[in-house]
Amino acid sequence: MSDAILFAVEEGMARLTLNRPTRLNAFNADLAYAWRDATAEATSREDVKAILIDASGPAFCAGGDVIDMATTMGASGAEITALAEVINAGIRSLTESAIPVVAAAHGTTAGGGLGILLSSDYAVVGSRSQLGSLYANIGLTPDLSVSAQLARAVGQRRALQLVLQDRLLSATEAVEWGLVAEAVEGESSADEAALVRARAEEVARFWLAGAAGAYGQAKRLVRSQPERTFVEQLSEEARSIGAALETEDAQARVAAFAAASAKKAG
Repeated sequence: MSDAILFAVEEGMARLTLNRPTRLNAFNADLAYAWRDATAEATSREDVKAILIDASGPAFCAGGDVIDMATTMGASGAEITALAEVINAGIRSLTESAIPVVAAAHGTTAGGGLGILLSSDYAVVGSRSQLGSLYANIGLTPDLSVSAQLARAVGQRRALQLVLQDRLLSATEAVEWGLVAEAVEGESSADEAALVRARAEEVARFWLAGAAGAYGQAKRLVRSQPERTFVEQLSEEARSIGAALETEDAQARVAAFAAASAKKAG
């Protein structure tokens, strides 16, 4: 796998680290293909029950590498479209999986970086973090799932406010809007980045210490709901909870709950 992404699995947690710090982890071809391959591996391995996405350097992700587009790639529209589809494959791997994903998004997240953040199910930022669209600043339109996921996360009116303005949300605003789950504060930018990563790891460890499979299926139900009618979703929920009850983990937890309840009643 390319050094553009660092990939490791430890005790059930896959960690994907965007690793182009000198370009604020903006996507070029190397990162795009590494992203596609890393997400495919993480979501296909039986030993992975939680996924953490973080980044090297001072920022989480600045979207596409505009300088690379204008120089190395010659800014061909066909090439950009093809590269976006490669990155989209990784986004789909995450959002369509039954594995919960947490993002540690310190620093700035902009453009397509928002799509990477929105591909997580729980996002942690730092108090100094800023998040925005900024596509129109260079005459481009949202990609990497931003138009597909942003309105679902914050509502259509707020999504439009973000994509139609030259605006970066503060960490406080991002939490208030529901774009991210929480913000942590550190004494310095570097300290804060470390704390963001540590908190995201805590979230992943929480999933792993509990009913990881049930958390994963709950994520799948919520993520896949727009594909179904209300009646179809009810049926899928009924099917899913029945399948969950057949697992060894659920049977052990249900039995333990019943035993504890009986002990309290007695």
